[in-house]
Amino acid sequence: MSTIAIIGAGIGGLTAAALLQRRGHDVHVYEQTTKFARVGAGIQQSANAVRVLREIGLEPKLRAIAFQPQSWNNREWDTGAVKYELPLGETFESRYGTPYLLLHRGDLHAALFDAVDPSRVHLDNTLEKIEPHDDSVTLYFKNGQQKKVDAVIGADGVHSTVREWMLGRDEPRFTGRVAYRTTFKAKLLNGVTIDDCTKWWGPDRHIVIYYITPSRDEIYFVTSLPEPESRNESWSSRGDLSQLRQAFAGFHPQVQSVLQACPEVYKWALYEREPLTQWAKGRVVLMGDACHPMVPYMAQGAATAIEDSAVLARCLDQTKDIEQAFKQFEKTRIERTSKIQITSRQNQWMSKRTDPDWVYGYDAWNTPLAVAQ
Repeated sequence: MSTIAIIGAGIGGLTAAALLQRRGHDVHVYEQTTKFARVGAGIQQSANAVRVLREIGLEPKLRAIAFQPQSWNNREWDTGAVKYELPLGETFESRYGTPYLLLHRGDLHAALFDAVDPSRVHLDNTLEKIEPHDDSVTLYFKNGQQKKVDAVIGADGVHSTVREWMLGRDEPRFTGRVAYRTTFKAKLLNGVTIDDCTKWWGPDRHIVIYYITPSRDEIYFVTSLPEPESRNESWSSRGDLSQLRQAFAGFHPQVQSVLQACPEVYKWALYEREPLTQWAKGRVVLMGDACHPMVPYMAQGAATAIEDSAVLARCLDQTKDIEQAFKQFEKTRIERTSKIQITSRQNQWMSKRTDPDWVYGYDAWNTPLAVAQ
């Protein structure tokens, strides 16, 4: 089996590592951070992602720690009138074969980390240089370490060093919008009840609010609103609560209650890129946000990275020719992820009656693989 380096220990990188280790590959994950932090963020895991995580054996653990909402509601920002309600719970599971899960992003990341051999995850390793050879790739890290491998998977996010090496430097486009988000204890609501999971649609802004634990004792919200002067992409930058509350003045009482109870908030600017036409170059391939970063309006960023992991593992199963496997992966995935990127950008998903089958019904284990060219 191959020696594979994965650059980036995010959700996509760890999913790929878990799947490839189980197939006998010698996998090493290199992550630039020195430690993992449980920053206040929720995450939605729909059927297309859970099907992959089931293969790693994570479904029982995720069912135990995640909240399973009965519906995904879409309401008018002020009156609360329902625009569209997607049944979840047993209805969703009977339709797609998996639950719809809401949980803390840090809890999903921790579960994935536990599924990988910890001795193969190397923190404080920032990639500096890639040197390709005919039958291998040498990686150089800023701490002086070098690693010669058979293949490299760039799972290093929107500011991917691997993508820059492959395609040259390009800057993401600032959308002119920012997202505020945080998690906090539900007891701070002082008895006020909220929906399981609701997106409140305003004229030029929205807020999504949901529980992230089975006991409903922790809440998450994330917003999108125009702030053309804000360009900080850090997920851990603090936001101004008074500015946030003012931005949602006039919204429904449920929204007001959540924002008033919230003790702190984080803020990051929303950037996007056009869909790429190339993901692979020789023995190096991109996946996840490194090749298809998207605004978070469909809750499919992590899900598509998880899908990538399964399809990539299948392509490597089929052939020992790594370059051919990577080209096959690119050709299989690029149309779907480009469509999701563009659909998410439009920010109309679930704003009216929606057929979600093309997203949630996707099965990364059984979708036909393209013929590599």
